[in-house]
Amino acid sequence: MHKIKKILKTLLKSVIILIIIILVLVVIFKITTKLNPPTIENTEIENLQTTQVDSSFSYIKNNWINRNKFGLWEMYIEGEAYERGIINGKLSKDLIYKQENAFVNQIKLMIPSESYLKFLKSFIGFFNRNIDKHVIDEYQKEIYGISKSASEKFNFITHNYQRILNYHAAHDIGHALQNMNLVACTAFSGWDSRSADSSLIIGRNFDFYSGDEFAEDKIILFCNPEKGYKFMIVTWGGMIGATSGMNDQGLTVTLNAAKSDIPFGAATPISIVAREILQYASNIDEAFEIAKKRKTFVSESLFIGSAKDGRTATIEKSPDNQALLESNNDYIICSNHFQSTEMQKDEFANAKIEDYATTYRFNRVEELLEQNQKLDINSVAKILRDQKGLNNEDIGMGNEKAINQLIAHHSIIFKPEELKVWVSTSPFQLGEFVCYNLNKVFNEADSIKESKVIYEADFTIPADSFLYSNNYKNFIRFKEIRTQIQSAIKTKTRIPEEDYLFNEIIEQNPDFFETYVYLGDYFRLFNMQDKAVLAYKKSLKMEIPNIYQRESIEEKIITIEEY
Repeated sequence: MHKIKKILKTLLKSVIILIIIILVLVVIFKITTKLNPPTIENTEIENLQTTQVDSSFSYIKNNWINRNKFGLWEMYIEGEAYERGIINGKLSKDLIYKQENAFVNQIKLMIPSESYLKFLKSFIGFFNRNIDKHVIDEYQKEIYGISKSASEKFNFITHNYQRILNYHAAHDIGHALQNMNLVACTAFSGWDSRSADSSLIIGRNFDFYSGDEFAEDKIILFCNPEKGYKFMIVTWGGMIGATSGMNDQGLTVTLNAAKSDIPFGAATPISIVAREILQYASNIDEAFEIAKKRKTFVSESLFIGSAKDGRTATIEKSPDNQALLESNNDYIICSNHFQSTEMQKDEFANAKIEDYATTYRFNRVEELLEQNQKLDINSVAKILRDQKGLNNEDIGMGNEKAINQLIAHHSIIFKPEELKVWVSTSPFQLGEFVCYNLNKVFNEADSIKESKVIYEADFTIPADSFLYSNNYKNFIRFKEIRTQIQSAIKTKTRIPEEDYLFNEIIEQNPDFFETYVYLGDYFRLFNMQDKAVLAYKKSLKMEIPNIYQRESIEEKIITIEEY
């Protein structure tokens, strides 16, 4: 009996020690993952009030936000960092809430498991525990100012400042997790002999996808900072980082993700690096030096156009290395793989074109540039909207191998020497491209409260004719049916009149490999194995974005046939 009591006493002590260790670890985790806001000396600006003129226009002092007739939000802000953040947050409060709500909903859709979401939240919190040490004080203050207007509805994730700061790393984490297929961008540029007027011209698609709702309210932000150059970026509520932008020196920056390993520690979000380049660089060499100072999470190409240099170059940057890629021709192309000798991965250097979407899209752009020897804004827009495969083959609407994948958050065209920029309007890059002249915007910013029109109406590029076609209607219907099938698979519920619906989805998008993968997954779930194999084999005859997806489909067939 005494021996049993001794064992129980020892066991109880062990349990108590274990509980104490767990509690200590929890406390350590909470302490190490908590990010403290920067110190602010002048907090009086928090009392600034917004004047609401109408449903589309409001202002604070010289700062304003306006929704134009194309649905784009145009915002002008000025001043020091915290002031810019406070004013930005107050002017775009509703947009910040809408963007965060859309982003969280999309994450829940992609990761329906509550327990895994909690784990992911903890992982990202721990992963990003030192992110503030990699973001300069100026941008911490600006983000902190914006966070004052963020909704407390999302405090279950973490407090406002930490949340908004962490969102700036979403682009990096998204493309590091390659299977999430969030980013697959394309950019190109021409000058001298490859430009209609010999001046530099640049086009790019930003294919960051986090649901259709996330891309509904784009903000064209014009910033006149206390220090550095004036600049514009295409952004969304709560985001100060740059994915596409140009400054008043005619320097442009766009981001293109490259193949990355999963990162294991915090660094500077690439959009913050791009923002610093826009604010403080006037040429390619200065941009390169700024990028060199910052350690980043992941591998990325920064596509840098420069009016002063009269050309475009690519800064290829990984967490451990950096190189400048320049072209021997009067044009340059950038997709999602490194091209320089120093940075190029063997995986892509020796790849077949058909094995990866990034090499396939690169070759498609090259093919279209051969057909458009002298680039102007209309031919650039046409290339950015191209949905065909190599040799003009139909590869299915929404294919990652297409330049236009029908998922773009935005598409943009720059004429740096003229300080003109064209930004696409919804849906995707199919609507009109709206033109802005940076000189006009910054020179007339004070009088906008009266006129409210800042875009150059005479330079608008018309909407893509595809938007008014039956094929576009087919694509919208295809997405609706796809959602039904995905929901049925998720809930393990049979679809009424499934044969009719399945014939319809094939009719809507017959050349897209995923059409048949969705059907195969459905048939497989409900033990219609013969039909599943037929669907998977049909998908293999289509243009598949990369070798990994092809291997995944082949493995599904093998699993069924072996069983």
